[in-house]
Amino acid sequence: MRTPRMTTIGLAAVLLAGCTAGADGGPATPSAPGSSAASGTAPTPAPVPATEVTTVVDGLEAPWGLAPLADGTLLVSLRDAARLVVVDPDAGTTTDVTGPGADQLAVQTVPGGEAGLLGVAVAPGDAERPGEVFVYRTGAEDNAVLRATLEGTELGDLTTVVAGIPRAGNHDGGRLAFGPDGFLYVSTGDASDPARSQDPGSLGGKILRLTADGEPAPGNPDPASALWSLGHRNVQGLGWDDGGRMFASEFGQNTYDELNVITPGGNYGWPDAEGPGDGDDGDDGFVDPVAWWTTDQASPSGLAVTDGAVYLAGLRGQTLWRVPLEPAPGADDGGADDGGAGDAGLGEPQPLLAGELGRLRAVAAVTGDDADGLWVLTNNTDGRGSPRAGDDRLVHVSLAPVG
Repeated sequence: MRTPRMTTIGLAAVLLAGCTAGADGGPATPSAPGSSAASGTAPTPAPVPATEVTTVVDGLEAPWGLAPLADGTLLVSLRDAARLVVVDPDAGTTTDVTGPGADQLAVQTVPGGEAGLLGVAVAPGDAERPGEVFVYRTGAEDNAVLRATLEGTELGDLTTVVAGIPRAGNHDGGRLAFGPDGFLYVSTGDASDPARSQDPGSLGGKILRLTADGEPAPGNPDPASALWSLGHRNVQGLGWDDGGRMFASEFGQNTYDELNVITPGGNYGWPDAEGPGDGDDGDDGFVDPVAWWTTDQASPSGLAVTDGAVYLAGLRGQTLWRVPLEPAPGADDGGADDGGAGDAGLGEPQPLLAGELGRLRAVAAVTGDDADGLWVLTNNTDGRGSPRAGDDRLVHVSLAPVG
């Protein structure tokens, strides 16, 4: 069994309207044999910091991915419409992305359930391909990562980066992010077949690390493989702190959602373990989460890391969770240091915006002078929420300093 390394978050929670259990706040499925379960009374969450919320744009249809562009605008993917839009936060406007790449996405993407046009990422400013964006889409046969050049709001022809990722109506993963090492990280789900997560020959239930051309990145645990970590159920949030530690948010099944520190080659236990262990001294080789929530409190999708905290956008929990952090010694640009989750130095999680905006899909840090600001996407029009007037929306959240 896995041994917990920090206290669990409060277990008492109310089932929120319009939401049910499961991978994406959807229907629950039977617990996997051997799943871990912790017991006992959890501590009260830390005090809630002050926030100020401003709507930037509204009327978005099931938004999913969120990526800041170099000019200060934001690229947003619409899951079911299989479209990209560019949001100008200063003007409060939304412009459709057009061009051959947009037309190809509309034809190739096959939405349904949790599938569709999912993650988006922008190549770093010093990349060999400036102006290139990367998207994760569900097709008729598989999930794939594609790239194209974005000039203004026109998307050029698509090029396949990696294909053959298992697809299903649930558990499609879908988050894309460039790490501080300049390589592309891709989260995949088990596509409703938990055995894939422990199979190193499958792309399902993994975090992948790739070059922009889709080759295994230098320094991967297996030089011939894109696999960076395995044993995941459905990771949908990726981010790094200033010390190079890599964080990932992951949907649990019936018991616990997780925040993990990702180590190269680490096995995160699914389907044999979910959340923390029960305190036994045995070592099963799985990496423990550094924080966890019952599935009605979180169902965490997008993740952002700032100088002072990790932020997780909660779907079923309808909460933005803030986890204060401290730098870990010895970390490098390749991900987390070898000390793993035990060195994370995380503080007590703090619930923000609880119930104020409904389901939350994605979160990104605001760059520049607004160091304490976040962009947050709501997700009430995805078929599992209770839409409010103006949903879905992109909001700007101003935060009090981490306490």
